[in-house]
Amino acid sequence: MVEGTELDVESAEDAAERRDEVVARVTDHAGRIARELAVLQGGDYGQRAFATDAGEWTLKYEAGAIQYLRFDPRSGEAVYVVSTKRPPDPEALARAMADYGAFVEAYNAHIASLSGVLDDVDVEFPTPVSTESVAAERDRVLDAIREVCDEMAAQLHRYDGTDYGTFGTRVSGSRWELKREGSVASYLRVGGEGGIYLLSQYGPPSAPDVRNLVDDFPAFVEAYNDEVRELEGGLSAISVRIEG
Repeated sequence: MVEGTELDVESAEDAAERRDEVVARVTDHAGRIARELAVLQGGDYGQRAFATDAGEWTLKYEAGAIQYLRFDPRSGEAVYVVSTKRPPDPEALARAMADYGAFVEAYNAHIASLSGVLDDVDVEFPTPVSTESVAAERDRVLDAIREVCDEMAAQLHRYDGTDYGTFGTRVSGSRWELKREGSVASYLRVGGEGGIYLLSQYGPPSAPDVRNLVDDFPAFVEAYNDEVRELEGGLSAISVRIEG
């Protein structure tokens, strides 16, 4: 017989059951703290650390539910009292639980320290200035731009002979592009892909963007006019003689 094999092996079931019982109660109790912190901090995700004489407790929550409660003693290894992974070692849990009451008191003290913290905050704020007139001026400018671009689209449609097309040129170093569908302007974009849409089927650009670009719009129209004049001059020079 091998020495020692005749000895009885003690069951760890009782210790594991007691450990699980303690963890379950802490999970429920600390879960209430997690929900209160979520309300206080204004979000479903976050964490908070609380210092005690024996160490530091960190509680993390997600979607308002506790994710873990970790105790970092001033000496020794940290222990996850509550975790989504494996349960803690019973001895490490016992050491942490000796300080659990101090953790709860630290949380309560933190909440108490916030009482009245906003009492002296002045909630009489200045009235925001309306942007109605600015938006109206922006829309007035864009309406004028659209009127010109629709006329350009109609003329392009007349001579181009296709239902879809674009006219593009560079103005002040930026690419201006007018896209049309039939004889109607689809969009006017400045700056290429990812640029600013002065005209589009979606919302209007910002007033500052309109202000920064509107001074270059006449040069864009002139570039279109120059191209049409060049085409006209080129066609007028062609002589077609029909003999019969």
